[in-house]
Amino acid sequence: MTLMQKRILILLVIIIIAAILGRLTVRIFMNLLLGGSLFGGNFL
Repeated sequence: MTLMQKRILILLVIIIIAAILGRLTVRIFMNLLLGGSLFGGNFL
């Protein structure tokens, strides 16, 4: 595996992680605003 291939692979992994974390962050923020629980349903 060449250096260029390793760089592209690492970049793809970082992009995927960033997308997942970004969506989770938006979800947490919206739930705080709307007063809901994070994973759906009530805890009580």
